Amino acid sequence: MAKLNITETVLRDAHQSLLATRMSMNDMIDILPELDKVGFYSAEVWGGATFDSCIRFLGEDPWERLRIIRREMPNTKLQMLFRGQNMLGYRHYADDLVEYFVQKSIANGIDIIRIFDALNDIRNLETAIKAANKEGGHAQVAISYTTGEVFTHEYYVDYAKRIEAAGAKSLCIKDMAALLTPYEASTLVKDLKAAVSIPVQLHTHYTSGLASMCIMKAAEAGVDGVDTAMSPLGNGTSHAPTESVVAAFQGTEYDTGLDLVLLNEIREYFMGLRKKYIESGLLDPSMLASNTKALLYQVPGGMLSNLLSQLKQAGKADQLEDVLKEVPRVRKDSGFPPLVTPTSQIVGTQAVFNVITGERYKTVTKEFKGLVKGEYGKTPVEIDPEFQKQILKGEEPITCRPADLLEPEFEIMKKEAAEWTEQEEDILTYAMFPKVAPNFFKARRDKKYGVDSKHSDAAGKVHPV
Repeated sequence: MAKLNITETVLRDAHQSLLATRMSMNDMIDILPELDKVGFYSAEVWGGATFDSCIRFLGEDPWERLRIIRREMPNTKLQMLFRGQNMLGYRHYADDLVEYFVQKSIANGIDIIRIFDALNDIRNLETAIKAANKEGGHAQVAISYTTGEVFTHEYYVDYAKRIEAAGAKSLCIKDMAALLTPYEASTLVKDLKAAVSIPVQLHTHYTSGLASMCIMKAAEAGVDGVDTAMSPLGNGTSHAPTESVVAAFQGTEYDTGLDLVLLNEIREYFMGLRKKYIESGLLDPSMLASNTKALLYQVPGGMLSNLLSQLKQAGKADQLEDVLKEVPRVRKDSGFPPLVTPTSQIVGTQAVFNVITGERYKTVTKEFKGLVKGEYGKTPVEIDPEFQKQILKGEEPITCRPADLLEPEFEIMKKEAAEWTEQEEDILTYAMFPKVAPNFFKARRDKKYGVDSKHSDAAGKVHPV
């Protein structure tokens, strides 16, 4: 076995998991040249919620962020997370927009696009995979890992084979809710490695406290790479600490080849940032603790805090336990979707309504109805037809690939965004966030022309200067 590859997540998923994606370009820029010297297999720096956070809260152009990181890290493969037909927004987009987004991402510096679908519906990934291959990028497809009666190794092996056949260059086990256990990691990696010829990577969160053990067993089982985060922003709802994983494998056949002395110098920089984030209230220290409730309720860390926030707003914080018990029931009713964006929010919000109204499905959210209807794709298990009828109230379910119902959108978005467009990429920013993007574009223009009427700070408050 070759050395174990490390993907460093501190510039994307680590701060998305711990501080609501609020790390600014100013906080990153000084450490980028040092990170570039480490020799990581790749650095995950973009995608996920970073795009939304840049324009909504940080007053940054996400495309410019990518270009700066590319300039400062010329020797490291840059990686992003991409939700297939959802891109980085919250609905399905037409194929022409998906193709254009992939093209522009690679043109601006992305090497590896990790593509996933919340329902593990391969039809929602095919356009993005083809586009990445066409542009000369590396299409890594992630399996949304979850547990439940239908999620057997046969299920995952079958999906992995379809992923390879669709043209993916590598495969990732995406354990977003930290449900993977060490021995399960070992047997799953072995089964996937036996079934496909492309490399297999493991992405697991530390939420339940098992990530480092899962990485150890996965490495012994032949996994090709793992995701980690620099220790000041590791652990808790983030990932296993990079330095610890590197130290664990030193001198073994899985030696990562990375320099612990350099990593510890980088650690000092991020310790300073962590102190700043805790003092500002952006980082709640409780997020750094393990929470084994994830294993009981199959709820990702971010979803847990979101549920509590919704209940507090309704003055029902004391009903969190009831909601956590309701989540698996709602999930079963809706075809066992893995709980990852956007299905985690959809199932969680519906569970909250079921509990606080005192009657299950008395109030049905538009998004939950869409999930049951098939607007997001095919669920892992067929939804009970009687339940479907109850929720849809006469509407017909969708059985085709949802994007097949969408007309090309690029030209429409180009016209709508015309008054704001300063670069071609702005069309994509507008297409994904049509309500938020104009405010960002106006602030960018005002700043450029010296008006500077508003700015947004890292806490997301927009206020006069």
